[in-house]
Amino acid sequence: MSFFETLVALLAVAVLLLQITRRMHLPYPGILAAAGVAVALLPGAPSIPIDPPTALALFIAPVLIDAAYDFPLGAARRMALPLFVYAVVAVLVTTGVVVSISALTVGLPIAVAITLGAIVAPPDAAAATAVLSNLPVARRVDALLKGESLFNDATALLLFSAALTVQAHGGFDTGTILQLGIAAPGGIVFGIAFGYFVSRLRPVAENTVGGTLLQFVYAFATWLIAEHLHLSAVLATVASAMTIALLATVNDSPRMRVHSFAVWTTVVFLLNVVAFLLMGLQARSIVEAMSASELSRAIGFATIVVAGVIVTRLVIAFLFHAIVASRHRRGHELAPFSPGETLLVGWSGMRGLVTLATAFALPANFPERDLVVLTAFSVVLATLVIQGATLAPMIHFLKLGRQAEGHEELEAARRSLAEAALERLAKEEGAEAEVLRQAYQELCVDNRENGEVVNRRRGLSRDAVLAQRQRLEELRDSDKIGPGQYLELQEDLDWKQLAMGTDEERRIAES
Repeated sequence: MSFFETLVALLAVAVLLLQITRRMHLPYPGILAAAGVAVALLPGAPSIPIDPPTALALFIAPVLIDAAYDFPLGAARRMALPLFVYAVVAVLVTTGVVVSISALTVGLPIAVAITLGAIVAPPDAAAATAVLSNLPVARRVDALLKGESLFNDATALLLFSAALTVQAHGGFDTGTILQLGIAAPGGIVFGIAFGYFVSRLRPVAENTVGGTLLQFVYAFATWLIAEHLHLSAVLATVASAMTIALLATVNDSPRMRVHSFAVWTTVVFLLNVVAFLLMGLQARSIVEAMSASELSRAIGFATIVVAGVIVTRLVIAFLFHAIVASRHRRGHELAPFSPGETLLVGWSGMRGLVTLATAFALPANFPERDLVVLTAFSVVLATLVIQGATLAPMIHFLKLGRQAEGHEELEAARRSLAEAALERLAKEEGAEAEVLRQAYQELCVDNRENGEVVNRRRGLSRDAVLAQRQRLEELRDSDKIGPGQYLELQEDLDWKQLAMGTDEERRIAES
């Protein structure tokens, strides 16, 4: 089959598997990676080459933009210490553990061992987030996991780039040290400047499909320009996205925001699906290139590394918990997580897209490349299957789920928004203002106390919209309305139906 035919077939398999994972309440990345391995083992399975320089930009840049744009700076300030520990210290410690394991077992060169450590050190909260979206936990735990997965990418990729540079140059020299020293601060400065430039450019393409396309151009351009300038591409990408989010205003186009959200959600999800499938397909070529003794050596080494990274994160989680608890008893403001929440954070160390993409990005002539890539894939697959599949049962067993609290928070926020609208309309006169005030006053009422009324109104509104849809179909069939007007009115009815729907009806799940 051609590359295109193979990709379509893989996506069709992915759609089927995603429905299975949704019904079994399992994180999809591990199942997709395992499916990639299974497909690779079939006779005549395709071999899909991956261009190393393209891998990082293609798979990571959009994911970083999507995560950084939505991550609140206020949460980063409040969680500064935990984020630093998990996004910087934990990555460096895990890398050190992997280097030690390498030295004691297979004797990898130090630069190669550091490269492997940087590849497998950063957890990816994608699988954890997929579980937590259906089973919410405490807000600070959720913020830590999402923030960690954003900022630890920067630490790991800086370390990865440094190790590759040292490996290519055969050691440190003045030019290498200067380049590495400028990479991080230079990437941040460039990202802020480029984000400011893009934010000024955005209104030109507002409310157009070209405006959404501009977002992807800027995402890849940020990464590529930073790479050509020998700056940290990941820090530049994160800084640019946060700058654009910070410069956004309440007057920005809601139509553009809704459209962009739908497109980015789909694209980022597609990149995750393709990356996990492709990584599984790479397993066959790597295994076939190894002799029996090399394969046995690689499997043994990968097993030890998997155990090492899992145990290291758990140790760091509980050690940090003990330190914060001790400081809290002495009057420091930061309160520790509960032991159950600490275990959850420690167990939410699934590796994912960043590990896959950095493994893809290794040059073909990199020393022990097959061993490194196979180990990286083993870490991803093992952590996704072992930890990802047990995360939801752990939350249930430890009673860490906060569905009721999350619903209460959402309803309280909706009432607060309605109160803000009433404050604005308080001094307005006329029948129009009175109608609006009555509608917002109903939103201020606690829905639990008026549940039957709310459900009846919702049902009647849905019936009315469905009657309108039926009439719209009749108008089109009788040629009393053109295709353009039909689509415009259909969209109007879609917004009405979504506005009166439940939270579940308005939400699109990942799988």
